Amino acid sequence: MADHADVPRRDSLSGDSDNHTQVGDPDMKNQSVVDPAHKGSVPTADHIDYTRAKDGNYDGDAETREDRIESVSHPRRKGSMTAAERARRNANAKLANPLAGYSQDELKAMGAAFAKKYQIGEEEDKRAFELGACLAEDPLNYGAVEGLEPSEIEVLKREFTNRWSQPKLLYLVIVLCSTCAAVQGMDETVVNGGQLFYGPQFGIGGKDPRSTWLLARFALGFGIGPKSATVPIYAAETTPPGIRGALVMQWQMWTAFGIMLGYVADLAFYQVPDPAGITGLKWRLMMASAMMPAVIVVCFVFLCPESPRWYLSKGRHYKAYQSMVKLRYNRVQAARDLFYMHTLLEAENELALHRGNPVKELITIPRNRRALIGSEIVMFMQQFCGVNVIAYYSSQIFVDAQFTEVSALAASLGFGIINFVFAIPAIYTIDTFGRRNLLLTTFPLMSLFLFFTGFSFLIPEATMHTARIACIALGIYLFGVVYSPGEGPVPFTYSAEAYPLYIRPLGMSLATATTWFFNFVLSITWPSLETAFTTTGAFCWYAAWNIVGFFAVLFFLPETKGKTLEELDQVFGMPTHAHAAYGARQIPYFFKRYILRQRIEPERLYEKESEGEVEYDHDEEKYLK
Repeated sequence: MADHADVPRRDSLSGDSDNHTQVGDPDMKNQSVVDPAHKGSVPTADHIDYTRAKDGNYDGDAETREDRIESVSHPRRKGSMTAAERARRNANAKLANPLAGYSQDELKAMGAAFAKKYQIGEEEDKRAFELGACLAEDPLNYGAVEGLEPSEIEVLKREFTNRWSQPKLLYLVIVLCSTCAAVQGMDETVVNGGQLFYGPQFGIGGKDPRSTWLLARFALGFGIGPKSATVPIYAAETTPPGIRGALVMQWQMWTAFGIMLGYVADLAFYQVPDPAGITGLKWRLMMASAMMPAVIVVCFVFLCPESPRWYLSKGRHYKAYQSMVKLRYNRVQAARDLFYMHTLLEAENELALHRGNPVKELITIPRNRRALIGSEIVMFMQQFCGVNVIAYYSSQIFVDAQFTEVSALAASLGFGIINFVFAIPAIYTIDTFGRRNLLLTTFPLMSLFLFFTGFSFLIPEATMHTARIACIALGIYLFGVVYSPGEGPVPFTYSAEAYPLYIRPLGMSLATATTWFFNFVLSITWPSLETAFTTTGAFCWYAAWNIVGFFAVLFFLPETKGKTLEELDQVFGMPTHAHAAYGARQIPYFFKRYILRQRIEPERLYEKESEGEVEYDHDEEKYLK
């Protein structure tokens, strides 16, 4: 039997992970390995069931599985928690793994019943769903599932030892999703170069309202908006959980790659002459170049299967199974993922009947409201840090700095390369350095470099031309260096994990709408802002917003790195004023440790509850010490 105790345990196929390991040997099923670095970790539910059954204290009908987890992991809190709060946590637990607590015989029966009900009648498919249902409860526990063939065990093992070992068709899906992200980046930056030429040609090259409010921008938005909402969902619904989180990061990285490609196209078509009877061919080719990756997607998208989850939502279960089989190595894998997806949809529908207005709960429930505040801060600041001023207007900014047109396009390409190259390390740093720490580090630096860029415009052009353009380019490039690993990837990653599962789709929709709304505000107002404040004042305006962003993160943004769902409830269960006070205490701590070089230990805020130092009153929201 394969030993896979060293592989991190996943609680469910939803992709959430914790630091427990359930060993594949059935004789060791009662053991739970807990990473000592995460003191807030919850014992596995199987460990709780086994222990209580052995001690004679287990009554399966007396309390829910989630209540048992709550009472073992936090016995002090259970009594003080309101019924509504416990119901919300139980809803979270059920959505985290709706199959938890069933025996293998029960799961096999459920899998067979699913295949029979939806007329997936081949004997091989029935076997696949019986085994798949057992695997869906805990994918890592494949060693304890009887009836698997050696080839199937090898594939299941490889999911955890080599998560990027996937079928070729799934790689095509990943490539096309990445290409869609690149299309989005190109759409933004081909306009950057093209506007140097189509503006004067059509008499809209000024900075008056008539020149800035272009109907074509709205048309572009109608294309980008649905794509940016649809493609990540399609990727999430077709890819295995082991690589789903990485794809969230890669969306931002390939968008940065598309931004760079747009600048390449601007520079490549600059020298194209106008033939007889055509004026402005080069800017037309610049704009049209963004069509090429989109054409690639259109040509190959018909080779990709439809989303299995979409088929399930339409009641077409056999079609969903056929689609999933194409995206997995074998039928057992496909049956496992489809059965879990179906069970999760059923749980979501059941819970939807018993909960209130989700919009109201997003605001009125303190835990949800704090997640909303954090998500909206990072999404708002992704735009108001000023990055898209550069993405949309860098060529015009460089021309205003007395660059030649071709030099302005080349300088913009430099920013695009930097933006892409420095987005790559974020795949590593976001899970090691942490989301909050990345933002606290990069916001002051982004502010500093925008101030530097803005004041560089005050360098006299007549006497210090070279120094002036060098300082302007340097400031913009350094801004790109610190933006790419910070405010670039963090907002979408943070928003995707901050909300409880039952309200996450609504929270993510609001987060996406927020970033695109303020993207629109920034792109439309920059020319007017530059006219009213001068270029120096306009850059200083966004530099000041980065200072605001730093303090907003310091006071109101909890860290979510490496947290389980239960630990996130603890993190966002802390009253806002308590976290703000903690943020204020971090300022003298940083000064003493990193400036005065004193050897002092950092305050571990989120571990205090499990150590008995603080208590949460969910009724009154008092922070008791």
